[in-house]
Amino acid sequence: MGTEEENSQLNKNEDLSEKKEGKKPRTKAGAIAIDLLAGVAVGAGAILPGFSGGVLCVVLGMYPLVMELFSHPIRALKKNFLVYILIGIGWAVGFFAVSNLIKFMYARYEVFTVWTFIGMIFGNIPSLYKEAGKKGRSRSSFVSMAVAFVVMFALLFGVSMIPNVNITPNIGWYLFAGFMWGLSIIIPGLTSSSIMMSLGIYESFNAGLAGFKPAVVIPWVVGMLLTAAALARIVEYIFKKHYSEAFHAVIGIVVSSTLMIFPIFEKYTVWGVLISLLCALTGFIAAYFFSNFKIQGQE
Repeated sequence: MGTEEENSQLNKNEDLSEKKEGKKPRTKAGAIAIDLLAGVAVGAGAILPGFSGGVLCVVLGMYPLVMELFSHPIRALKKNFLVYILIGIGWAVGFFAVSNLIKFMYARYEVFTVWTFIGMIFGNIPSLYKEAGKKGRSRSSFVSMAVAFVVMFALLFGVSMIPNVNITPNIGWYLFAGFMWGLSIIIPGLTSSSIMMSLGIYESFNAGLAGFKPAVVIPWVVGMLLTAAALARIVEYIFKKHYSEAFHAVIGIVVSSTLMIFPIFEKYTVWGVLISLLCALTGFIAAYFFSNFKIQGQE
């Protein structure tokens, strides 16, 4: 435990660091609000078809915290217990409450909702790119970005080409759904919802979660936690040894997965085009502003 003077000096150093990066030091109330809102955003957006929980964690600055929680849970909780509690509360609100509003908007204004999310994701790209270069860049960084972009785009395009199959949903398939959710957290850009839609279990899965059905919720949680815990340390090791290449790869994955949800084959009117552009611009500006207030845990 440090002395009061040491802790005060540490806080001053953190404030100076934030000023150097062009960020305003956050107040305690502001930090709580940001942690809650980030959790709400991830919880609300992760349930939508085509979106990845991992991508939302990355763009909101939550990815390192999530990875540490799965790879070293005791250490992570000791350092950032309050942050995880706030994110968890926000996630629950977003997943079980706000997601219903978003699903309502998605059902009636699918194209405009998607364009808003696309704008939000691309609004965070400048911040992601800056973060990726924090420890320098090299030719291998850009090669990693390009390879990740191509591989993820090919994977998602291949999944989109799979015709819908008729599968009878059961506990085994809901366990598989949890497995896919775990992968989508650890591997940003991997959209579990798209794969479940291709298999024909997405609707029954969502209905089971909304109704808190144990036969759906329990295998889903077990599959998700086991998958994330099993892979988290591997990914954490890769980031420690090859930070620049790994983070640039994440950017490639985020961009490719976002391109896959572009609603470019819709029939647009002139007003439809203008509203879509306005939604994308609004999402971009909001996310660009919000990117200066990301989650900040203890190092």
